[in-house]
Amino acid sequence: MKVLLINGSPNKAGCTNAALCEIAKTLAECGVDSEIVHIGAGPFHGCTDCKGCAKTHRCVFGGDCVNFLIEKMEGSDGLIVGSPVHFASAAGPVVCVLDRMFRAGGDCYAHKPAAAVASARRAGTIPTVDELNKYFSIRQMPLVSSSYWNVVYGAKAEETARDLEGMQTMRNLARNMAWMLKCFAAGRERGVEPPKNESGARTNFIS
Repeated sequence: MKVLLINGSPNKAGCTNAALCEIAKTLAECGVDSEIVHIGAGPFHGCTDCKGCAKTHRCVFGGDCVNFLIEKMEGSDGLIVGSPVHFASAAGPVVCVLDRMFRAGGDCYAHKPAAAVASARRAGTIPTVDELNKYFSIRQMPLVSSSYWNVVYGAKAEETARDLEGMQTMRNLARNMAWMLKCFAAGRERGVEPPKNESGARTNFIS
């Protein structure tokens, strides 16, 4: 079992990374592999709704990490996305990446547990977590929660490490992710398969 951890901060070794490292450490203790991928500082192209990804399941805009992340997701069993708070929402670069990644990736996300993590100096974490969770819910990804909202606080990585409740929340999130992955695996071993969904119906609200 493997979980892909996406560091959506422009700062590779900042507060968001501190939270994800705590998660990765705890996942390892639970017997689950993980990999942290930093998206970098860009520049990033937003989605233009060109529909070029419909058949290839790859974004037509190469040169950044989007298609690489899709490939990583195809080989992963779960996903955790971390972002700093910028103006009470997720960082612009990670939004550009996720818009294209979730549009192009097709069904590689379905029924894989996912969670969002937000880091901030002071405020805006809850709207950021809510924003990131919307990507998961539209792709049929069960949301993994923790003992508190998945947030950490601090202006620097060393301050985040001293957020004792935040770090506890990250460890509990990792344990819940590992538990859910193992439950899903046990179900599959006993013949419990994911549901097959209906498709094709599209309603436009135009009179």
